[in-house]
Amino acid sequence: MKFTDLNLPELVQRGIADTGFTDCTPIQEKTLPLALSGKDVAGQAQTGTGKTAAFLISLFTRLLKNPTEGETRNPRALILAPTRELVVQIEKDAQALGAHCGFVIQAIYGGVDYMKQRSALKEGADVVVGTPGRLIDYLKQKVYSLKEIEVLVIDEADRMFDMGFIADLRFILRRLPPFDKRQNLMFSATLNQRVMELAYEFMNVPEKVAVTPEQMTAERVEQVLYHVGRKEKFPLLLGLLRKKGMERTMIFVNTKREAEFLDERLNANDFPCRVISGDVEQRKRMRILEDFKNGKLPIMIATDVASRGLHIDGVSHVINYDLPQDAEDYVHRIGRTARAGAEGKAISMADEDGAFHLEAIHEYIKDKIPVEWAEDDLFVHDFKRVKPKPKGHETRAKGPTRHGRKHPEGEKKEGEGEAKKRRRGPRKKPAGEKPKPE
Repeated sequence: MKFTDLNLPELVQRGIADTGFTDCTPIQEKTLPLALSGKDVAGQAQTGTGKTAAFLISLFTRLLKNPTEGETRNPRALILAPTRELVVQIEKDAQALGAHCGFVIQAIYGGVDYMKQRSALKEGADVVVGTPGRLIDYLKQKVYSLKEIEVLVIDEADRMFDMGFIADLRFILRRLPPFDKRQNLMFSATLNQRVMELAYEFMNVPEKVAVTPEQMTAERVEQVLYHVGRKEKFPLLLGLLRKKGMERTMIFVNTKREAEFLDERLNANDFPCRVISGDVEQRKRMRILEDFKNGKLPIMIATDVASRGLHIDGVSHVINYDLPQDAEDYVHRIGRTARAGAEGKAISMADEDGAFHLEAIHEYIKDKIPVEWAEDDLFVHDFKRVKPKPKGHETRAKGPTRHGRKHPEGEKKEGEGEAKKRRRGPRKKPAGEKPKPE
């Protein structure tokens, strides 16, 4: 099916033409006729299948066909997503597809521009894309109202449950107009029981649409698995990175601590890289992503916060330095490469701990990852070593104290002796010593 076969408004068709879309993907072909007819849809599709364009086209079409009388400051459409990166990506796609529709589209997410986003929302927006936390914050301040919402979209619904957003999600949904007075679209990688319970509770008899390919992973991703000891992982990683064609590589690890240690070791061995994890400040995170997209940064280390919602063209390799503990995350990780018809390679390392997760991954993807045995010359042993920081270690900043005076080495801080005495309690009197008169 082509987009021109659908009965879409001319302004929406122009936006689709500008983005270069011509043929519908399977999820778009199944959901668009239902959504355009006004029905609620619960769609199951993997990342990178075009579901974002599907719900945006439906949303813009409905708003254009039902123009409002007079001006309204409150949003008419609400799109909820679990991560900041996904919100930014959806807003970018919405600006492109809706470029000719004349709607004001506003992204709301934590970490940046609190007052700026607040002012923009207060001035008025037709379509709001946001994460639940900050949306609730502004809602409690009565910056905006949800009483005029005509279209609700919940993206990555299963991830909402995984990240503990379900209470916030329900808080927002209970403040919307009745479910039969709005259109509801929900998309998820899996339509499990808890996701469908949410659908039946807050949607109006949703049509269930599932697009599950025979192959869970992207077709053009070449997958390789190395069985390697924990101490041999870094020498193997260096050997892989020294090979040609690794100009834009994403390395996934399971913990923030491992990400920071790997970042120090790679930079010490002349492999420029940066870390993106859940607690990296949003401005810094966006700057790292921009440098990676532009090719200024060849390697990006990430935890699973970056495995969903990132659309970066030209990622040549994905390396699972740690195998994910959740089998579903394996599919989302390797989906960062081979996007938009390109080819890519996913390399996984299974150490003594990671090997325990292989069975679940193979069962989920309904296939086995091809195993290769690394030759001895692929391991690099002459690398610069970096000592890991002790867990919970905090270094005290050197320099002037708040009183403006440096503490000489070995000198006690002012009042330190008295504080220790107070903690120890009063000094015991020697036997036979008479008490001093008051």
